[in-house]
Amino acid sequence: MSNLPNCPKCNSAYVYEDGAFLVCPECAHEWAHETESESDEKVVKDSNGNILQDGDSVSVIKDLKIKGTSSVIKIGTKVKGIRLVEGDHDIDCKIDGFGAMKLKSEFVKKI
Repeated sequence: MSNLPNCPKCNSAYVYEDGAFLVCPECAHEWAHETESESDEKVVKDSNGNILQDGDSVSVIKDLKIKGTSSVIKIGTKVKGIRLVEGDHDIDCKIDGFGAMKLKSEFVKKI
């Protein structure tokens, strides 16, 4: 048999799968089934849906204003050797002429 977890509500061992959910027949509790792929590290995708990895090169797809200055990172600026980090801005990089920067993956495309 499969190794399904016990019901978190009543601790019943008679849990079964129903699509993407697990169901307890004793207390009728339903919860989302967590697979191993969901518990792995976060997948970061660019604006086109390509999966990004550490060390990739990307290009900026729109002009980005730099907070606190009047400078702008122009569309088409190439960024080499990105590093993926946790948080709202999920790319850590160095941009020539600007220095260390954090970018959102939705504003870049993989080269």
